[in-house]
Amino acid sequence: MLLAATLWGQDYRPTAAEKPFVWEYSLNGFSQTDYEYGVESLIAHWEKTTGKTLAPGANGKVGLKVYTESGPGLMTPPNLTKAVITSLEKRGFSRYQIFIIDGTESRLRECGYLPSRSGMGDETFFDVPVYALDTSADMTNDLWFYDSNLPSRERMARAISSGRGFSFEEDPNDRKSFLASKLFNETDFWINLPMVSDNEALGVSGAIANATLWNVTNNQRFFQSSANAPVAAAEIGAIPELYDKWVFSIVSLERYQFLGGPRFNAQYTGREKRLWLSANPVAIDYLMWRKLMKDRRSAQFAVQETEPPLFEYASTLGLGPYRLNELKLRKLAPAN
Repeated sequence: MLLAATLWGQDYRPTAAEKPFVWEYSLNGFSQTDYEYGVESLIAHWEKTTGKTLAPGANGKVGLKVYTESGPGLMTPPNLTKAVITSLEKRGFSRYQIFIIDGTESRLRECGYLPSRSGMGDETFFDVPVYALDTSADMTNDLWFYDSNLPSRERMARAISSGRGFSFEEDPNDRKSFLASKLFNETDFWINLPMVSDNEALGVSGAIANATLWNVTNNQRFFQSSANAPVAAAEIGAIPELYDKWVFSIVSLERYQFLGGPRFNAQYTGREKRLWLSANPVAIDYLMWRKLMKDRRSAQFAVQETEPPLFEYASTLGLGPYRLNELKLRKLAPAN
C-alpha cells in the first residue's frame, strides 16, 4: 500500500506514487450490472492503494466528464456512467450532488444523456443533472481560459473569404478557449469517462483529450493543427486548478476506433471486455495508442511508427509516466 494519507474530502491531486498504476477489470459483459461490479472493484482497489476515499467534502459535489462528440456509435456507455453514479451513492453522494458535463447539447441529446427535444423533461440522466458547455450559462467563467494565438476556424474562414486578413483586434476573445470551470470550482473532485479513437491532430483522442480539448470552448481550431493540438492538450491538462480535482479516468473498451476518428466509422472499431482506471491519463492514452496501431496493422492499414508528441509533452508537464517499464499494470479478477 502507498504511504499516502488524505484528509476527508480533500487533496485529490494524483501523487507520484500512484501515477504508475493502471488497473484493469475483465468484464463479463456490458450490462449495468457488469459495469457496477467492475467500477466498484476498480475504485475499491484505487482507494486501498492510495489511502484516499471518494467522500463528500466542503463542496459536496462531484462532476463526471463524459464523451459524446462522436455520436451514439462511440460515446461513454450509459451503463458505465450509471455504474459510476451507483458507486458514488455508496460513498455518500446523492444523485443531485453529482452532475454530468460534455461539450454540446445536441450531442448529449443525440446520445441519450439529455431527453430529446420532442419529449423535453428534466435535464437529467439517471436523476443526475446534465450540462452542456455550449449552452449552460454557468459552465464557464471569464477568469478561466486557455489563451492561444490560433484563430478560430470560423474567424479564419471569414478572413480568407473577405481577403482582409486576420486580426485579433477585431475580437480579442477569439484567442480564448474557456474551461469548464464548474468541474473544479464547484466540486470536491471530478472523474473523467473518455472514449478512445485515433485523431490526426493528437495521435489519439482519449483520456487527455476528453479532459482538455473536448472540455473547452473554441476548440476546433486546435484539431486543425497537429503542431498546436498536443501542446494545448498537455498545457490545459496541467492547469493546477483543473488537475487538483481530477481524481482519475475510467475508460471502457466496449468500443474504440483505430482509424478515421473522431468521426465515428463502425468499420474501424474494436471491442474488448475490459475496463481501465488510472490517475495517469498519459498511461491510458499510450496503452490505447499501442492497441490502435496493432489493430491498424492487423487490418493492413499504414501504421504510425513514431510516437505522437502528446505523450512526451504531457509527461514532461507532470501528468504521469507512460513507458511500459515505468508502469504498474494490475489485472483484477472478474466477479463470478
